[in-house]
Amino acid sequence: MSTATSAFPRQARVRSGSDYRRVFEGARRCSDPLFALHWLQSETPARLGLAVSRKVDKRAVGRNRIKRQLREQFRCVRMQLAAGDYVIVARSAAASASAAELRASFQRLLSRAGALPASSAEVTMPRILNSPSTSTTPEANAG
Repeated sequence: MSTATSAFPRQARVRSGSDYRRVFEGARRCSDPLFALHWLQSETPARLGLAVSRKVDKRAVGRNRIKRQLREQFRCVRMQLAAGDYVIVARSAAASASAAELRASFQRLLSRAGALPASSAEVTMPRILNSPSTSTTPEANAG
């Protein structure tokens, strides 16, 4: 299933060393235990660069698994992302994380950086707490 919207074309990748340097020098940075996200806003469509070193996992199989999961998640959300270059630097904890944890961490970092529009769960109305004077339950009035 390779369509223009769901593929991961060459134009959607950060490829040159100078592009990586530009992102690392001037980007907004967010991190968690699994990844560090570097995002440099620009007018170009979203592009992804990955840095998964041998310090993360000495086996190429492990490094490639991490990159494959990140590319797939990026491919799924690329059309929703704000324009710019995104570089993900994997940390050693990513080697032992499950695929679901890798995807959730990537989503969380994109949201925290402000690159994704707010999801419906984040825009819900805040809960209104009952004040002790208006509550009719004995547990609420006890405190």
